[in-house]
Amino acid sequence: MAENPGTASRAGDGTELRRALATALVPEIDELTRRVVDDIHAHSATYASGAPVSRRDLLEICRDNLLRALEDFGGLPPTGGDFEQAARETGRRRAEQNVPLDTVLQAYRRGGRVMWQVMAEHLRARAGREADSRRSRPGLPDRRDVELDMAGAVWETIDRYSLVMAESYRLTQLEMQGRQDTRRVALFEALLDGRGADPAVAAAAAAALGVPLTDRYVIVVAAQDPAAPPDPGPVLEEHGFWSFWRPRSGRYAGIVRLAADESGLLVRLLRDRTGATAGVSPEFDRLAQAGHALRLAEQTLRTLPAGSGGAAAFDDRLTEVLLVGRHEIADRIVSTYLGAVLDTAAERDALLSTLRVWLDHGCSAARAAELLYCHRNTVLNRIGRIAELTGRSAESGEDRLGWALALRALPLARSGDEQPPDSDCSG
Repeated sequence: MAENPGTASRAGDGTELRRALATALVPEIDELTRRVVDDIHAHSATYASGAPVSRRDLLEICRDNLLRALEDFGGLPPTGGDFEQAARETGRRRAEQNVPLDTVLQAYRRGGRVMWQVMAEHLRARAGREADSRRSRPGLPDRRDVELDMAGAVWETIDRYSLVMAESYRLTQLEMQGRQDTRRVALFEALLDGRGADPAVAAAAAAALGVPLTDRYVIVVAAQDPAAPPDPGPVLEEHGFWSFWRPRSGRYAGIVRLAADESGLLVRLLRDRTGATAGVSPEFDRLAQAGHALRLAEQTLRTLPAGSGGAAAFDDRLTEVLLVGRHEIADRIVSTYLGAVLDTAAERDALLSTLRVWLDHGCSAARAAELLYCHRNTVLNRIGRIAELTGRSAESGEDRLGWALALRALPLARSGDEQPPDSDCSG
């Protein structure tokens, strides 16, 4: 049966009739195959189009299915080995051609219908020849009962072979998915290793990942924090972000495709919804740039405290990126601009938190006081105390820059293992 075989239960009456029907139809296999293929084409636009299944392909596999089905149905000696092999081959081939499973199952049903029509024609001819015998031998079964029995046997066969085909189809899909996943991972790793400069590699990676060669992308590197999910992909997908992730050197590396004005949202989602500590590269527009972007994302991640659940973009951590891993420079900036403040254990936290807020808000004492819940004069007194301790001027732009750099260097310096907490104006 064209994408459809036939087999019948061996139990009960009708064994000889099944054998006779099968024996009569096997010599007509080519004509039967043609009728089945014509019927499938008439009822399926997919098959009628000739792509991806050519008529020759359909004829070949239908003939194999029909022959095996008839031999099995009639209990005839098999001429091609395993009766169900044709069904398994159909499932494998159609899965590889990406023909929808429902379409293949429909073809099996059409093939079974045609095979039954041909059998019914033989049964009616046989019934005519037996008419006289039935009149002389009233005990013979009624022709309609015989047809019903044969029809039931045929459709039981179709169901069984359809199940075999569908199982083979699904197994092939799983195998193909595994191969596709392996290829996708390998090409993504090639991009991260910088091999996307080869146009062939970049084009293959774009095809495997299902994204354009040129678009808006970032690379994200996320620490594998115990409290965070295995990778941020599902959270991002909920908000419309396409991404692809792989574990890499104890971290997760991902490429994320952006739409307009989504870079800020991406960082917020990483920080607020995933719990992962993550660094985000600058945006780039060609997949070939993914390797360079990976290095920038890794540098950004190194500026964030481990396990903090924080997320930051490279452009927002430029100062920290310059200092991370350069402990001697970070130490020197901290000691030069804030060393004396760090030595005042009693005042340290209040002075540092006030300086941070004051600098972050345009050196406005009024705004800093509002945020710190204290009087403006308290802020001015603390800034004056810092200037006195460090020998710097609160009016000097260069000294203000030095203080700002020192505050950013403090968590990165060997002498600054702990970042000072925010403080109110008490004390």
